[in-house]
Amino acid sequence: MTHPHATPAASSGSAQDALSTSSHTGRSIPGTTPTTAPSLPPLADLRRRLTAQLGPDARAWLKDALDEAAAHPCARGPVSAWELRLAEAGRRCGAAHADTARVLILDAARAGTDTLNRVYFHGTADERRAVLHALPHLVPGPDALPLVEDALRTNDTRLLAAAVGPYAARHLAAHAWRHAVLKCLFTGVPVEHVADLPRRAHGDGELARMLGDYAAERTAAGRPVPGDLYRVLDLTEPVTPAAGPDHPHGKES
Repeated sequence: MTHPHATPAASSGSAQDALSTSSHTGRSIPGTTPTTAPSLPPLADLRRRLTAQLGPDARAWLKDALDEAAAHPCARGPVSAWELRLAEAGRRCGAAHADTARVLILDAARAGTDTLNRVYFHGTADERRAVLHALPHLVPGPDALPLVEDALRTNDTRLLAAAVGPYAARHLAAHAWRHAVLKCLFTGVPVEHVADLPRRAHGDGELARMLGDYAAERTAAGRPVPGDLYRVLDLTEPVTPAAGPDHPHGKES
């Protein structure tokens, strides 16, 4: 089944784009099944790219913030001084670079699950989004899934886009992941933000059924079906093995 769908916008090459690109689907090769998740950009690379894009004052602020976080890493107890830097990131580095700066600060502080929970639930929407972006770098197992699940209950599209990143692709159970994809369609979050989409959607008959039901509901109500729905639906189809050169019809004679 082939349907028209939107083409993802090209990346501008910024550190923020690199952080977000780790959450994008990428493109699969027609006739093949993706078997591995795309690799995350190393945080050291993100730091180099961000530093190159900041002005002198912002670079100095970022260095001080990272040094402070490394010198006084997270611990149970009162809010650490470096946590206050998270709130300053947008003003100091600019909105275009704030997410990356916050992720780097969390990494420098060696933030564990308890600290990430505190920052997420006590922080602003911007700080929550940074925590979600940091999860695949800082939490190796599924312990931080409650944060993803909380974000998926919101209607904040920027938070939703961060929630369906690489951490969700690795750890979110199939039922919850399918509903996350549908939530993106409901709210208009482009499915290019759903990390590892081709691999996880491949051959998923239940996801295909849910997409078909949603499309039927929209059509019956006289409402347009999102183009991204057909893009995901195409990905759910299993790949038919190509016939070998000796047996053009795929069967022995």
